[in-house]
Amino acid sequence: MHGEQPQIRLNRALATAGICSRRKADNLIRAGAVAVNGSVVLEPGLRVNRLSDTLSVHGRDVLLPADETTTEHCYLMLNKPVQVLSTVRDPQGRPCVLDYLPGKFGHKRLYPVGRLDFFSEGLILLTDDGYLTHALTHPSRHIPRFYRLTVRESPTPAVPARMRAGMTLSEGVSLMPVEAELVGEHVMSLVLRQGVNRQIRRMCRDLGLTVLHLERTGLGPLRLGDLPKGRCRHLSREELTALHKAAGTAR
Repeated sequence: MHGEQPQIRLNRALATAGICSRRKADNLIRAGAVAVNGSVVLEPGLRVNRLSDTLSVHGRDVLLPADETTTEHCYLMLNKPVQVLSTVRDPQGRPCVLDYLPGKFGHKRLYPVGRLDFFSEGLILLTDDGYLTHALTHPSRHIPRFYRLTVRESPTPAVPARMRAGMTLSEGVSLMPVEAELVGEHVMSLVLRQGVNRQIRRMCRDLGLTVLHLERTGLGPLRLGDLPKGRCRHLSREELTALHKAAGTAR
């Protein structure tokens, strides 16, 4: 009925989001891998609200469709400006990526796929497709992310060579090899396939480089192109097909 609270069992919610089967959801919940509104829950039968509750599995956000009958998802590419958070809301009132979407998307429960740090700009994908989001952000997929990096110094060829060899950060974190190339006196192009927090900035720190500008120009088969800063657009049918193929979710 219209106006009824959209509440469903937790295991069903995970299955509806495309994360796993309902039976596997039961196992994840009982193993303590699922949190609702930041608190771990152990009861598969707990009822959650698709519109107001926030779910996560192994610390990764799960996108719940507002309506179980909804089959049409929304896929947007946004050119995130600097000093904008890659989150849906901020308790401190700072600007977030959803603030840059036209009002017609206000009724959709869109979430960013992955993150760009506060001072970085460029391509970020927003969608309500939980199945695709989970696949794109899963560590096993190694979806490539393309960046253009500008630094104050003039790097020698030894700098990209260090990145290509695979680095160990000063905190002890081992990194996969990064495709790195000098494309200007102060500019490098980078391709990352690993989801380490602030990886590029931490690599530059350990290599004695000062980051002046960092822009994500591509994600998997997607390219930012000439999309203006602060603007968004729908993915084309061809882009969406290629993205599903890269994520292993093609049907």
